[in-house]
Amino acid sequence: MRDEAPHLSAQLEAALLREVAEQYRLLAVSHFKGALKLPQFELVPSRARLGRWVEGTRTIELSRFLVLEQSWGAVVEILKHEMAHQYVSEVLGERSETAHGPRFRAVCERLGIDGAASGMPAAKPDEVTTKVAERIARLLALAESPNVHEAEAAMAAAQKLLLKHNLELREMRTARGYAWRHLGRPTGRTTEAERVLSLLLGRYFFVEAIWVPVYRAQIGKRGSVLEICGTPENVEIAEYVHGYLVETSERLWREHKAERRIRGDRDRRTFLAGVMSGMNDKLSREAKKSEKAGLVWIADADLTTYFRKRHPYVRHVRYQGQQRSEAYAHGREAGRKIVLHKGIKDTPQSRGLLLGPGPR
Repeated sequence: MRDEAPHLSAQLEAALLREVAEQYRLLAVSHFKGALKLPQFELVPSRARLGRWVEGTRTIELSRFLVLEQSWGAVVEILKHEMAHQYVSEVLGERSETAHGPRFRAVCERLGIDGAASGMPAAKPDEVTTKVAERIARLLALAESPNVHEAEAAMAAAQKLLLKHNLELREMRTARGYAWRHLGRPTGRTTEAERVLSLLLGRYFFVEAIWVPVYRAQIGKRGSVLEICGTPENVEIAEYVHGYLVETSERLWREHKAERRIRGDRDRRTFLAGVMSGMNDKLSREAKKSEKAGLVWIADADLTTYFRKRHPYVRHVRYQGQQRSEAYAHGREAGRKIVLHKGIKDTPQSRGLLLGPGPR
């Protein structure tokens, strides 16, 4: 029995197509330098084909299943892919090659677009990087020790191993694939805690982190979500750290409320911001210890290139934090005591890899 294609109300579908057209306009400027002309857009009931450029009618088709069941980030990646087909067809005038021939692949490579003929954009860790992730997972398992000093030592060892692994890869100039992933659920407004968490992921876990705009088709609203880019194993580890710290900070707030008999959640966001700041303090101390041991990280130029291809125009915004309060101080102290524990995916294909919360 064939799956019935999901549907939106006429109003939400019209809003969705307008958003797709707006996303197209942004990509046409940022990636294709204004060389493309706006086509028509159509949602089609297909799982087999996620998107298609139809030259005869100047239409980009997108799968309803893709748009309504996958993340907006996935929709944007497929839209880029079809725009690359349009570019080869209308700008380069190439019609002698196959759809995914040399000129198409060259355009995708230059613009940082996934040129695969089918399936969702993805990058998988190789055997070496999987073993590194497994070793880090074992160290984080030791961090579950009830002995505070043993737990601290295990977490520090895991961070040091991750640093050494990335330094070795850079020195060997190993050709690495890079991946991107969206963490957490899209929201209408990012909190200070979320911003601090994104900064510490980028600072200490070898990924680039950026807040990107998304569209929530089911409710017809825009929002933003945290995107990270890096090698597949670093993305895996950063996702785990993100999920762990989000869950742990919420637990610490509940414990703080119970201990002090606080009824409401008025100070929750301030407390959570303090937790993330405290964790940042802790990671900073460990980084300084590594520097003293001669382990100094310099930014990965290849990752920077990959990131810039995905986001040609990055705007940096300064943010002034909330007014500091007693709740912030308590949260910061709690954050300084957090010890990262393991998370393991229990599937044959990904056994040993670190696990983040929930589906993507």
